[in-house]
Formats: sequence, C-alpha cells, structure tokens
Amino acid sequence: MPTVTINPVTTKGDRKAFVDLPFRLYRSDPHWVPPLKGEALGLITPEKNGWFSHAKAQLFLAREGDRVVGRISAHIDTLALTMPREQGFGPGVGQWGLMEAEREDVFVSLLARAERWLRDQGMTRALGPISMSIWEEPGLLVHGFDHPPTIMMGHARPEYRAWIERAAYAPVKQLRTYELDITKDFPKIVQRIIRSGEANPRIRIRHTDKTKFDEEAAIILAILNDAWRDNWGFVPLTEPEIRDVGVKLKPIVFDDLIRIAELDGKPVAFMITLPDLNEATKDLNGSLFPFGWIKILSWLRKPKVRTMRVPLMGVIKDLQTSRLANQLAFMMIERIRRAAVDHYGATRGEIGWILEDNRGMLSIATTIESNVNKVYVIYGRQL
Repeated sequence: MPTVTINPVTTKGDRKAFVDLPFRLYRSDPHWVPPLKGEALGLITPEKNGWFSHAKAQLFLAREGDRVVGRISAHIDTLALTMPREQGFGPGVGQWGLMEAEREDVFVSLLARAERWLRDQGMTRALGPISMSIWEEPGLLVHGFDHPPTIMMGHARPEYRAWIERAAYAPVKQLRTYELDITKDFPKIVQRIIRSGEANPRIRIRHTDKTKFDEEAAIILAILNDAWRDNWGFVPLTEPEIRDVGVKLKPIVFDDLIRIAELDGKPVAFMITLPDLNEATKDLNGSLFPFGWIKILSWLRKPKVRTMRVPLMGVIKDLQTSRLANQLAFMMIERIRRAAVDHYGATRGEIGWILEDNRGMLSIATTIESNVNKVYVIYGRQL
C-alpha cells in the first residue's frame, strides 16, 4: 500500500481536489446532497468569504501516490478567541473541520497534522468539526442519516463518529434540528397565544422588503448579535460575513418568509425561513452547467418545495425571560407557516440547529409539536 502523505493546500489544483473528494466518497449515498462546486470553492477562498476578515485557516490533503484519500481544515477565529471560556471558545481554542477520509488511518494522520498546525499557532484546545465558521456547518451528524440535509446543513459518513471518539475527542455540545408537518394547525394553546398577540396594538409582525435588503439585513444583524450573545459557541457576525452571505442567499430570500416583530415601533425579534434549495440542486452533481442554471433560474422564479428551513430566529435579550418572547415567536412562525403552505406548496418545516440546552427554543419546538430529526455533535480535546 502506498505511503499516505499529508501536505498543505497551496495551489488552485489542490483546492479543486479538496472540493472534489466528497463527490467520490459519497457517490453511492442517496442522502448526500452535492454542494455547488463554485460555492464550495468560495468557502475556502479568503477573497470570497468574509469570515476570513477575522480568521485564518490551513487546508490539508492526504494522498496515496496521486490519489487523494482525505482532507481537513485547521482554523483559528480571532473573534472566537475573545469570547468567554464558558461559552465554548475563548483564548487558546482552535478548530478543525471539512474532514473527509477514506479510512480511519487516513483520518488519524490528517487530524494529527491539523492539531500540530493549531499547536504551532499557540492553540491549547481543539473543537471540531466546525466547517469553518460556527454559522456555517458546525458539528458531526450522528443521527438522521436516513434523509437528506436541508440547505446549509451538513451530512457525514456514519463511521466518522467512532473515528473521532477513538482519537480521544469527547462530545462538547449537541445541536438538533426539529421537523414538523406545517399543513396542520398548531395546538389550540398556541392559537390562543397568537390571537392574543394579534389583538395587542403594541405588536406588529411585518415581512421584510427585499428592495431594502441592506437596511433589513442590518436590523436582523443587530437583533441576532444581541439575542445570541450569551449562547454557547456565539461569535458575532460581522459586516463582511453578512455581505458575502447576502450575495449567496439573496436569490432565495422571499419577503413573506422573513418576518420582523416590532414592539411599540421598535424591532425586537426576527425569523428567517428559506426554501430548501437542496431539493433543486441535489441532482446537479455540483455544477450549474450545461443545463443546471436553467433549472435553478426556473425554480427561483416560483419555487415549489416540500421543506422550509428556519436557520435563524431571535428575540432581543431584554425580552427573553418574558412571556412576550414566546408570543412573538409563535406569531412569526404562524405567519410564515401560512405563507409557506399557501404560496410555495410546502408541507414540512425544519427548525434549527438548536443547542441541546437552549430551553427557550426547545420549549417552542415542543409546544408546536415538532420532533428531532437530526443531531449533530461538536467534539473537543486538549492539545
């Protein structure tokens, strides 16, 4: 058997090989959704990913002769280093992610190389997999292999869990997604809460205005960074990240699927819902050419989807311990549920990810009778 060599990614060809590897490893997995290769390259290209404005990364490829057999990223988020230790990151905490390998021995070699790079950068602890920002695809899938991930959620080979745990990594945090049938009305208690809110003249639930995209994004960013600031794993989103994410997501942003709640005229909560683009791209094998772009353009004009995903929602910190927080959440969820069913033909909703100890969001997910459909785990160890 040829010797496994681990080398840094330095060339355009290396980056292409890095992106191409999962297409071979998952070609027989019916539930893997091939990413669009242009977006996958953008993720690892500093000039195209605003996250690099406060982070650095080194990618590695494992080869046996000329054959690529594995990959991994090692990265440091300088904003994460400034976060309180009790929130997961903090001084000395680096990360790894984008891990794929044919065999366990290849994975072990890649992980050792990534850890060495982190130690050389002064890191004393590693968390992973996080690919690459906590806001992108954090955690390893450990439950829910029997159906495809929705937009901006990860997939993995089932054997990876054992490989990571045998490498002396312990679970640090569990992230869950919840699914529900959105064609059904919510329980009567939720309906009563919603009616009460609709009768309150202080509350206004409005949809966003895509013609004012930057203004609306600034409002949502301000609420998000306030609402999530005490959560485990929180790193504030920056303007360069929002700009680049906006370019990527703007085509699938629809006014009636994003709601902002106002109290006495002040924005205090938001909920973002995205149609599951994965349903349209799954059969494109990562490429928009020669005919994939026609399919996507047609889909974007009037998307019809089975699933809607809620990747983000938040209520300002000052309201989070009040009854009003849940009321605003239920009101936004109901408005979006109706639009998703009536305007897009959706039948299924997915909420998440949600931290395993986020009691407020877990309560909302339980009250609307949703069920866990996928579980992701972030692991850690001292270096």
